Amino acid sequence: MSLYREPPWTVGIEEEYLLVDKETRDLADPPEQMLKDFETAMPEHVRPEFLRSQVEVGTSVCDTVGEAKSQLRDLRKLVAEIAGNYGLAPIAASTHPFAQWEDLKHTDKARYHMLAKNLQAVARRLVISGMHVHVGIEDEELRIDLMNQVTYFLPHLLALSTSSPFWRGEDTGLKSYRLAIFSELPRTGLPQSFASYQEYSRHVKVLEMAGLIDDASMIWWDVRPSIKFPTLEMRITDVCTRLDHAAAIAALYVCILRMLYRLRRSNQRWRQYAHMLIEENRWRAQRYGMDEGLVDFGKGEIVSCAHLLDELLDMVKDDAEALGCTEEIMAARQIIENGTSAHLQQKKYNSVRKKGGSHEDALKGVVDCLTFQTLDGL
Repeated sequence: MSLYREPPWTVGIEEEYLLVDKETRDLADPPEQMLKDFETAMPEHVRPEFLRSQVEVGTSVCDTVGEAKSQLRDLRKLVAEIAGNYGLAPIAASTHPFAQWEDLKHTDKARYHMLAKNLQAVARRLVISGMHVHVGIEDEELRIDLMNQVTYFLPHLLALSTSSPFWRGEDTGLKSYRLAIFSELPRTGLPQSFASYQEYSRHVKVLEMAGLIDDASMIWWDVRPSIKFPTLEMRITDVCTRLDHAAAIAALYVCILRMLYRLRRSNQRWRQYAHMLIEENRWRAQRYGMDEGLVDFGKGEIVSCAHLLDELLDMVKDDAEALGCTEEIMAARQIIENGTSAHLQQKKYNSVRKKGGSHEDALKGVVDCLTFQTLDGL
């Protein structure tokens, strides 16, 4: 039997949006009044990000993924409405198709000044956005144990979320170029495995005592124990342009955690593989998204993401039913069938070019497509 009481499996989702000028389609430096309007309209749900051309929204603590999805729908609408008053629009994409990072300014906050000073060009290049999913797990020891195990599934989630194929006006050939930029920061990537929460805390304390970090919020792993909430925070994914894709990935994440908890309750656990193996799948997801499959380490062969998703959906079927997110989780199949935002962006670019449009026209067409898809169906 498990020593831990079953977690509440509450869900919170954070999304970062880039703010574009509707006329130029480039990233905008928003007026101070717009930022004040955000804070007035949704003081507990909107925050400035490192760059002034970004905004982050976050749901409240939700009992279900469906509730979180509904809140995100409202937040996207409200951000678009307020930004629209100033000729701007949000795009839910992890990179901008052609923005130049040298032209952008960071937000005037002490934390961001410190990051800019310490990280220099690495910080200035952070013109990227992500999606973070928090799952309520009150017991610290269980949080660490599930973090150790869920690492295996992170590349699967990344592959379904990709939205950053373009960088500075070029198709990078990667479905998630955001991860290449983010990996330049220290303390990123797959988390270290720990035997206990106490061991994790000891390692964090070493960095704090040496003055390298203020606290554990400056550890930016793909998944981490949140310092602000009693949650296990998944951070590997790109921000999804379509809301239903975001909800599907959030549902997969919470269901995987519950499945791993069920295994533990039955005195079992998911096999932990060496990071050198999981890193291979992480790279494949970053490079190909879901197009070329991931490695099944048990079989020792590459398996299609469609097949892997079917297996995963079957494994967490009972969890989805128990958590009331069967509808949201099944939408993951639509991602396989229709493609991610990265596919959508590349398709739009190629379509404009085939019709005789210039390189610049095609990139602006991608921005227009992202602007529409961010709010489509809301």
